[in-house]
Amino acid sequence: MAVVKPLLSVSNLRTYFYTSRGIVRAVDGISLQVQRGVSVGLVGESGSGKTVTALSVMRLVPMPPGKIIEGSIHFNERDILSLPRSRLGSIRGREISMVFQDPMTFLNPVMKIGDQITETLMLHQKIGRAKAWRLAIERLESVGIPSPGNAMRSYPHELSGGMRQRVLITIAISCNPSLLILDEPTTALDVTVQAQILELISSIKEMTGVSLLLITHDLGIVAEVCDEVYVMYAGKIVEHADVFELYDNPLHPYTRGLLESVLSIDEFKRKLVSIEGSVPNLLDPPRGCRFHPRCSLATKNTCSEQEPPLAMMPNRHEVACWLHRVKKN
Repeated sequence: MAVVKPLLSVSNLRTYFYTSRGIVRAVDGISLQVQRGVSVGLVGESGSGKTVTALSVMRLVPMPPGKIIEGSIHFNERDILSLPRSRLGSIRGREISMVFQDPMTFLNPVMKIGDQITETLMLHQKIGRAKAWRLAIERLESVGIPSPGNAMRSYPHELSGGMRQRVLITIAISCNPSLLILDEPTTALDVTVQAQILELISSIKEMTGVSLLLITHDLGIVAEVCDEVYVMYAGKIVEHADVFELYDNPLHPYTRGLLESVLSIDEFKRKLVSIEGSVPNLLDPPRGCRFHPRCSLATKNTCSEQEPPLAMMPNRHEVACWLHRVKKN
């Protein structure tokens, strides 16, 4: 039986930033995979390295001060890190697309929406402006923008936050990519609009079969959209499992802390449980397990001195924690 290779495979990736104060180890030896047609969540607090991971996959890490110093990134069996920059333009936007957190940062404020969408279509699909304009209107209509013709003639500031996010999604999916990376796509939106955007993302996946890499700090969002989850902390992957397995049986103390801090309509909580402390300074990360200064279960001689490997547990559940001393297969 032939082995199905993942669409995206990241192995031992290290992306550092060289600053006047020292080296920031933003991504420090992580591995992850995204299978074809699968939605994968990458979860963690701000500063854990999630966005830098996505930028590394897209080869958009600002250089300098950033640099990918080690590891491999394979997309559709091609080594992204070895490709010349001249060939990256044919992959970005066409085969891999990314939806960023703040639409106003990534939409050109002095270009009309229609011009920004048609520019992408004309570049990657090699079609004329008239056809690109018609396709753009169809794409806007498909993501639920009312009066798409009027939206095409509008500037970004004339649209609401939810509409701007839909425009970014439209640009991202306009060329039918194989992989869609979403970086905190609902963070700046109110609760009602968040639900609409999540529903839109789910419907896009169902209709097109696109693979998703969803970056978020919210495990509630992951439960709505994702098939499997990687939990990231201080530049490291600390847990990975199927979404149902992770919610039913969280193994890492950090994952349990994230779950306990989320409100649910299915479970009454008298108060939320917070994780003490904050993400460590990645200029000088702690020795051993990077979570040990915040962990009530940490042991002095092991957790504070030795970094735990990512070990395979039953049900294809991986965890990097000395509480689970099982050798990785």
